[in-house]
Amino acid sequence: MPIVTANGINIAYRDEGQGPALLLCHGWPELGHSWRHQVPALVAAGYRVIVPDMRGFGGTDAPGAVEDYTILHLVGDMVCLLDSLKINRCTIVGHDWGAPVAWHAALMRPDRFRAVAGLAVPWSPRGPHGSLVGMARAQGLDRFYMLWFQEPGVAEADLGRDPYETHRRLLVGASGASAAMGKGWPLMIAEGKGLVESCPSVDVLPGWLNEDDLQVYAATYARTGYRGGLNWYRNLDRNWALTAPWHGAAISVPACFIAGQLDGVLRMPGMDKALRAMDGVTCTDFRGTTLVPGAGHWVQQEAPAEVNSALLAFLAGL
Repeated sequence: MPIVTANGINIAYRDEGQGPALLLCHGWPELGHSWRHQVPALVAAGYRVIVPDMRGFGGTDAPGAVEDYTILHLVGDMVCLLDSLKINRCTIVGHDWGAPVAWHAALMRPDRFRAVAGLAVPWSPRGPHGSLVGMARAQGLDRFYMLWFQEPGVAEADLGRDPYETHRRLLVGASGASAAMGKGWPLMIAEGKGLVESCPSVDVLPGWLNEDDLQVYAATYARTGYRGGLNWYRNLDRNWALTAPWHGAAISVPACFIAGQLDGVLRMPGMDKALRAMDGVTCTDFRGTTLVPGAGHWVQQEAPAEVNSALLAFLAGL
């Protein structure tokens, strides 16, 4: 992967195709590799597709300070990556943690991001009562996984003990098949356990996740560790404070949402309200929601054909 210096860090990225630019932002605990099924389809449809490893992941730098992973840094990385590639405007697409990056990029810089597609995580504007972890903390939900992530070193040790087993359990555990069987990984981590042990063991890999792809994740995280991505979670309170200037603002550029119908994120508190509000309230030019039957959280990997079709339909309407 080529590397460019942007926003003060070295960003590794793929850049393929010609035509209108698309920027694909991955989530946690993933890499740009998670878009492997989208890149060929989008390039074949006449788009230039840029896929970075995000700050703290894979081949991209992982700064040492926790506070270097705020939403302003993450959006800034994407703006400066466009600058480095001499791209004036693009459509931004984000999955999982990449979705809040994409939503905030569209909110903060509509002059640079002409449209936005969020996958798995709907747009949830800044609320009046603090961040998600702040509210969980106030309710005493200390074993909520995002709160469990907050103490530096704890989650790193658990996840990094065996990256192959970690990714095997986390990826399969948040899939549609696991959700359908009631075996998804838990929002609340059992007392005395870590996240990995709280997820069911996996006997056979599903068809959408082959051994080679699992090894890409495992080998990369064995080299980098998990600290960079976990620091995104450690800035949720800070992000709530930093985004005060945009409180009450709506996303004005064309927007769409795509998710697996069995994604556990959609069952988290407040997500049903966020889904409804995108249509004309929090997004003033919302072009629709696509829920893919049978798919879970890793929707673009579990159901690539359906996701590619939905993305191309959205892009064709711009």
